[in-house]
Amino acid sequence: MNALKKLASFLNQSNEVIGRVLSWLVLALTLMVVYDVSMRYLFREGSVAIQEMEWHIFSLIFLLGAAYTYKNNEHVRVEILYQKFSERTQLWVDTLGDVLFLIPISIIVFKASLPFVQTAFEIMERSPDAGGLPYRYLIKAVIPAGFALLALQGVANAIDNLLKLYPPKGRH
Repeated sequence: MNALKKLASFLNQSNEVIGRVLSWLVLALTLMVVYDVSMRYLFREGSVAIQEMEWHIFSLIFLLGAAYTYKNNEHVRVEILYQKFSERTQLWVDTLGDVLFLIPISIIVFKASLPFVQTAFEIMERSPDAGGLPYRYLIKAVIPAGFALLALQGVANAIDNLLKLYPPKGRH
């Protein structure tokens, strides 16, 4: 049990650090969008590279931030019935949701995205637009990374929930 608790703690801490780093990207993205919009509407100057960088930063935030959001229970959920459940029932619903849905679907997307990423790396995919960014293949590599983090956070949440449901017996 102690090893499982340590694993869950490590996964939780890892996603916490990633989420805190990503929060700075939210600020960077906001400033970049303000700059982009200002340049386009005030000076009639636009940049494909800036627009693509906005998409890339948003992709990082969304894909790598999903596990952080899930860890902090800030994800979207329909709580019509859930909020009426006892704490124990909520823990079971969350655990079964992780084990039966979140983890398997994350693994499926992870595996399905690997050939997509591999092809992008093989052809050194870049933007098809003039003035666009090179290295598009790097941002595509974030897809499996994001789903791996989400699956691992599902494991951490399931462990945490099971430890709440069945706390280890203390030593006397």
